[in-house]
Amino acid sequence: MYSIFIVEDERPINKELATLLKRNGYETHSVISFDRITDEVAEIQPDLILLDLGLPCIDGLCLCRTLHRQSNVPIIIVTSRTSEVDELLSINYGADDYITKPYHAPILLARIASVLRRTHATHANIIEHNGVKLDLSNSVVTYHAASADLTKNELRILNLLMVHTGHIVMRTELQDTLWQSNEFIDDNTLTVNINRLRGTLTHIGVSNDFLQTKRGMGYRIP
Repeated sequence: MYSIFIVEDERPINKELATLLKRNGYETHSVISFDRITDEVAEIQPDLILLDLGLPCIDGLCLCRTLHRQSNVPIIIVTSRTSEVDELLSINYGADDYITKPYHAPILLARIASVLRRTHATHANIIEHNGVKLDLSNSVVTYHAASADLTKNELRILNLLMVHTGHIVMRTELQDTLWQSNEFIDDNTLTVNINRLRGTLTHIGVSNDFLQTKRGMGYRIP
């Protein structure tokens, strides 16, 4: 279920949006404090933000730019402002779509679904855990501002461990994933590949505790 964060100060519209979205299968959250919206977004981590431009305490356009810089959450502007300048600035500041009030509910729902599909497709090949992002398409691991290219084996190992975060991945399972053959593989070969991956992660600033060894069993990312 997708989660949508509603940033709208007019209570009737806020309630109307929440009701519409819930009826169509979305989980909703509404802003609690307009002077800490960015903190609420970080806490809730929604899949999409519906943002009004006319807000108390803060300029909606500036907020749009700030949210876009701080996260990858898609933003749809829902506003009574019909100026082409506002629409242009919103898009330039990171908004994914712009809808004017009064909106037509089916059109709004269609726009939301479209943005979510597009965003999901864009990030389908990216796995993230504790600040570490694995880009499967480009075989790159990123941590904060640092990144590193991965070898084929490093990519396969990290992918398998991140997909099973919190669980021990047995050495035999890793060996099957890496070499996928019936020929004998020296057990030490896996250890060498694990150590290379650890070295790559350490090089970009990832803590040694990110990838844990479970002796006699395998490895785990907690």
